Amino acid sequence: MDVSSANLRVLCQIAESGSFTAAAARLGYTQSAISRQALALERSAGATLFERRPDGVRLTGPGLTLLRYARTILESVDAAERDLNGETPRAEEVRLGLFLSAGPVILPAALARLATVAPQVRVTTREGTTPGLTRALRTGAIDLAVLSSRPPHRPPDGESPRLHLTTIQDTELVVAASATGIFAGRTSVQVDELVDAPWIATPSSSAEPLLGVWPGLPGRARIVHSARDWLTKLHLVAGGFGVTTVPGSLSPIFPPGVIALRVQGAPPESRRILVARLPGPATPAITAVTRAITSTSGS
Repeated sequence: MDVSSANLRVLCQIAESGSFTAAAARLGYTQSAISRQALALERSAGATLFERRPDGVRLTGPGLTLLRYARTILESVDAAERDLNGETPRAEEVRLGLFLSAGPVILPAALARLATVAPQVRVTTREGTTPGLTRALRTGAIDLAVLSSRPPHRPPDGESPRLHLTTIQDTELVVAASATGIFAGRTSVQVDELVDAPWIATPSSSAEPLLGVWPGLPGRARIVHSARDWLTKLHLVAGGFGVTTVPGSLSPIFPPGVIALRVQGAPPESRRILVARLPGPATPAITAVTRAITSTSGS
């Protein structure tokens, strides 16, 4: 089989991004160029590597087999390049993915602890949705992922073998509201009162449902502002421009002027925060990062 490192990088990026178009954008190619390289790779391998579906592209069994070797080959190529350039060997690197609201609470404390107990480990991070991070974990694009799970807490994907999961904590959902707005001075709110409230929400996508509106209200809520960034959401709340649903674990870092309200008159809502990795023995560096995350989260 005659393949280049460029072909293998295309394979890895398609596997990670889940589409030819997204892979092209990340690699700086045109979509047609990515498609041509994918076809050339399949011809060289003598097998169908990609399953082309209406919702994107997934690797077939032979594609996943080649992907495992591609990761190893590309790591060796990168290491050889560093040696030839006389670069200092890297510290033990762990690529960590986190869902959006996990970073502000979990990441700073975990990195601070890691710097004390395992200073030889270097962590690089990226944000994403739970489905996107799960896919990145499966394809080897990241080593460890902090994911969110909704009751009844099924595995994050249906692939086999199952990912290795460690529970960090269960966190109650609350509504963030202005301390000087219509809910001023309160610690709770009836769910019926939220129907007419102005909402700040993250737009829904194929990867994640609508985020920000109380789970029982989609379809009835009045969304006045759409934002993905948590800092933007919370500062809009502080300014009295709407309310938004947040994990209770974010309460310690609320900006001034924001209060947390428990919702009554509806079943309690909670989310589980997990650390996920591929099955099998973990490297010492991955174990150190996992322990740093769980220890700073009270688990």
